[in-house]
Amino acid sequence: QVQLVESGGGLVQSGGSLRLSCAVPGGIFSSHGVAWFRQAPGKEREFVASISLTGRNAIYTDSVKGRFTISRDNAKNTMHLQMNSLQPEDTADYYCAADPRPYTVLSTSPNLKYWGQGTQVTVSS
Repeated sequence: QVQLVESGGGLVQSGGSLRLSCAVPGGIFSSHGVAWFRQAPGKEREFVASISLTGRNAIYTDSVKGRFTISRDNAKNTMHLQMNSLQPEDTADYYCAADPRPYTVLSTSPNLKYWGQGTQVTVSS
């Protein structure tokens, strides 16, 4: 069973930063689109960011552009989400996902194949 493992969540004050990490099995990481999603209490899960296989290109949802940076370390099969200038509305459970489809379509693709268990991010005002 493929398992993605997130880490790095926690409690931070408004304006602070956190860095999330996601470990992905090597065979998956080198061939699948990968992305971050989040789900706030009482809301639907939403796309946050995705990144190309080389790491040179990324896509972000508008609300995090300029504040969040997605990256990947192909040597360590790990993906990161650097979150700066965090706001209370960023409070959510954050999930990493991987899917055979390209990173360019993951924001609108239903039923992605692999998911992590989630890591909680709480931003206090």
